[in-house]
Amino acid sequence: MAETVSHIDNSIRRIAFYGGSFDPVHNGHVAIANALTEQFGLDEFVFLPAFHAPHKKRSEPTSAYDRYAMLCLITQNEANISVSKLEIELPERPYSVETLPRLNALYPNDELFFVMGADSWMDITTWRDWETVLSLTNHIVVTRPGYPVSTEHVTDEVRARIVDLSEPGAIATGFLHTEQRATNQEHKIYLTDRVNLNISATAIRQKIREKDASWRKDVPVEVANYIEKYQIYN
Repeated sequence: MAETVSHIDNSIRRIAFYGGSFDPVHNGHVAIANALTEQFGLDEFVFLPAFHAPHKKRSEPTSAYDRYAMLCLITQNEANISVSKLEIELPERPYSVETLPRLNALYPNDELFFVMGADSWMDITTWRDWETVLSLTNHIVVTRPGYPVSTEHVTDEVRARIVDLSEPGAIATGFLHTEQRATNQEHKIYLTDRVNLNISATAIRQKIREKDASWRKDVPVEVANYIEKYQIYN
């Protein structure tokens, strides 16, 4: 069973940012928000929808404003889960190496985590300045239970900072002080298998186009109603 990350310094907030397309947001995304909030003792969990993820091969995602609206619908009654407009309001398509310094500047006294899925982790070396990305904040890689991810594709320096929370007895402790954060040397990469769901946004879009009503069980009801009312994927 995955261990919980301990919260030592109560004066510093612990905030996770979950970047992605969320096209559409589905029950797997919601489960990740809830599970990581509990496991990491987060004070806030923030969905960070991309206007257009630079590394995505799909040329035209659904309107950022529709994706933002769907995220707002599912978080409106959640006190500690919110949605950021940081990336969708920028005129350019920012890379993570550009977004994370902006977040550090906005939250200089807090401990930040950047959340990614297992697929993004396996592709991390294709990201712009990927080693810098992994040095800017803590990272949480959400793996699939029973399917350990490889760490062979990253450097020894990066591998040394990985903490596998799916291993019995594994636990991560503590916050970094501001002066320690400035060195960019102590940020960890946590692997967690706390979420046991395998839902695909691509499959949801395909089912909608094929008029397969089973897609509704994979998204929150507010999202299903929004998609149907505004014919998002038809």
